[in-house]
Amino acid sequence: MLSESSAAVVAATLPAVQAHGEAITGRFYQRMFDAHPELLNIFNQGNQATGQQKAALAAAVVAYAEHLTGAGNMPWGPILDRIAHKHASLGITATQYPIVGRHLLAAVGEVLGDAVTPEVAAAWDEVYWLLACELIAREARLYTTAGVAEDGSVWRDWRVAERTRETADVVSFDLVPADGGPVPTFTPGQYVSVAVDLDGGRGQQIRQYSLSARPGAGHWRITVKRVRGVAGAPDGIVSTHLHEQVAVGDTLRLSPPFGEVSAVGDGGPLLLVSAGIGLTPAMAALEYLAATEPERPVALVHADRTSAGHARRHELPRLQQRLPNLSVHLWYEDAADGELAGLKAEIAEGLVDPELIPLVPGVRVHLCGPVPFMAGVRGGLLRRGVTAERIAYEVFGPGMLRS
Repeated sequence: MLSESSAAVVAATLPAVQAHGEAITGRFYQRMFDAHPELLNIFNQGNQATGQQKAALAAAVVAYAEHLTGAGNMPWGPILDRIAHKHASLGITATQYPIVGRHLLAAVGEVLGDAVTPEVAAAWDEVYWLLACELIAREARLYTTAGVAEDGSVWRDWRVAERTRETADVVSFDLVPADGGPVPTFTPGQYVSVAVDLDGGRGQQIRQYSLSARPGAGHWRITVKRVRGVAGAPDGIVSTHLHEQVAVGDTLRLSPPFGEVSAVGDGGPLLLVSAGIGLTPAMAALEYLAATEPERPVALVHADRTSAGHARRHELPRLQQRLPNLSVHLWYEDAADGELAGLKAEIAEGLVDPELIPLVPGVRVHLCGPVPFMAGVRGGLLRRGVTAERIAYEVFGPGMLRS
């Protein structure tokens, strides 16, 4: 709980912080990276370049302050869990929080100037440390469960056992522990971080990828779409590296599985909705259910630009044979050549219409795809009576659903 005196100060200064939020977080990142360039190895430089990261941080800080002062109604438990899982997948440690706090509060002072009195600085420092302590506690529990040391040493070497070209822009990598040790289990819907050392002295970069094969398969699989820059955004440096530089026999550094979202839920009818490369947790879920609950009612809804760009769709007939209660519903912006031998599917042209997604009583939903896609589908399902607690979704990057 925020102290009464700090709550009053934060409530009074919240409009100013909100109005200058992105200026504050932009200055924060500049200050922190100047003082600690080693942290560039943790933060996504693509999101830094587009400004997404500073916008997301500004929104999160303001929303948390609103939560503490009672001005917002966003449920923060699930959001904190999501942030903690992402932090744990990066190896964030408690010792790094004072660095962030120092530079964030200094940035507030530099942007807002004389308006930041000692009382204002103390109040916002309290906000930051309430958030930090909640995250540190959650992350410590995650590290303990994953068997990670307190120093955040999450990395383990994995060898590429197989590489499969799925489409022109998508590749799957099957991975086994380089030391020959056991393959840890995971929950479909979880992801791992992949750390790569970039050519040309550009340092390390880390990205998260969903595990896209079933638990217990004897290997892990990640399915990676090559990110091509559009509208001034840069190409994805990690996905490009994986596509162009990583071959069978090479070694990658991976974290343990993290992620608070299960793609299979806790039984009953299941609806898997995905778009583009967001299909990866759905494929892990289908493989898992085929091995463990083959009679479970499942509907798969997937959207893609074309059938040729729909990665791993050739696996669907086999899965449908093993899952007799699996229905498949595909939306392609260009549905030419959408039919696939052996697959029973409804195929439509255009964008997914949430009103046409099949629903049954008690269904649990898992969404994965671009944030605007998920927001639109989630909003449509809510309007049709699916309750929010029955809709799980995974967001990669700094976006957040608010509908």
